[in-house]
Amino acid sequence: MENGEKQNRTLSLRGFMIRRFLLIMLFVFISEELVGVFYRQWVAGFLVNTMHVSEFSVTTREGSILLIILQMFLLSITALLPNDLAVWVQRAIGSTMGNGLQIDVSSPILNSLTNDRINEMYQFAIIAIYLGMLLLTLLPYAIAAYWYYRIISRKVKELMEEEKQQEKEYDRQRNLLLSDIAHDIKTPLTTVCGYARALNDHVVQDEQKQEEYLQAIYAKSMRMSELINLLFEYVKLDSSGFVLHKEKGDIGELLRENVALLYPDFEEKGIGVDVDIPEKPFPFEMDKVQMGRAISNILTNMVRYNEKGSMVSIRLSDSYRIRIADNGTQIEDELAEHIFEPFSRGDRARSTKGGSGLGLSISSKIVQMHGGKLKLERNCKDGNTKAFWIVLK
Repeated sequence: MENGEKQNRTLSLRGFMIRRFLLIMLFVFISEELVGVFYRQWVAGFLVNTMHVSEFSVTTREGSILLIILQMFLLSITALLPNDLAVWVQRAIGSTMGNGLQIDVSSPILNSLTNDRINEMYQFAIIAIYLGMLLLTLLPYAIAAYWYYRIISRKVKELMEEEKQQEKEYDRQRNLLLSDIAHDIKTPLTTVCGYARALNDHVVQDEQKQEEYLQAIYAKSMRMSELINLLFEYVKLDSSGFVLHKEKGDIGELLRENVALLYPDFEEKGIGVDVDIPEKPFPFEMDKVQMGRAISNILTNMVRYNEKGSMVSIRLSDSYRIRIADNGTQIEDELAEHIFEPFSRGDRARSTKGGSGLGLSISSKIVQMHGGKLKLERNCKDGNTKAFWIVLK
């Protein structure tokens, strides 16, 4: 996975977790308010009017709040046990958890009850109600914790599935890449081997024909060298250990330099060039070698895939947007959809234009590593058939 994609995914996950956390906090806040309303409107009125509770207090001198809750619950349960057993269990709880807990229930009903058993059950009912309210108060936190756990677990599972699918897609593209490499190297290599064998076996006696064979061998060898160099650059950019060597520079000056370097190629092909690059400096922190390669690959694409008489325009705006457009042959829909993927070119281009299909993919990677984006525009409003945009800011 590319560094830019990793960073975007990390930011996306961070934003997702923050949004869900805030949503859960809102849920807890609303739940607390609803529990408070429920207590004030119904429970408190029931305890005062029906149970006639005038005071309920819990005092403790030691122990954590969780131990206090547990001790309250156990002591309340013992009220349902037979007297002797209840006394024994209460003593055991006191010796184990401490005797710092004291529960006081004040109610006129207690004074009128002569049956100890009923008195104990009455107190147990009141304590149970308070325990229920305590649990009800804690319930939103428990639900929130479980909810957040489920959300994060589901999101992690989705990311793992997505990563697995990306690995499968990466393997598929890698296999396709190797297949295309083998195809593109095999074609010129077959020509080189055939011509070299013919010259070595003295099959061709005509000197002019021999010269043609030698020129063809040289051209095909340069073609293979170009392909291997591009493949090396593509693999290098995709490796985890590769880093850009950024320094302050002028993106406008770099653009002018690359146009000047390829100007003879445009002239030889009979393609006009219209350059509009402001003279003012455009400071930008970049790896000059790699950014120059990104620009050069796009310009080379314009030379290779446009016919004589075409016009190429190069623009640089104040918003650090580079536009390289032409009025040549339109790009097919199927190719345009995958144009920045490696070896994205039609079979006709493969056999007639000699392109590698790696140049634009390399350019796209380099621009992304500089925090920008390379985009394709078709059917431009100014009469051009296509335009490549390098958006840096």
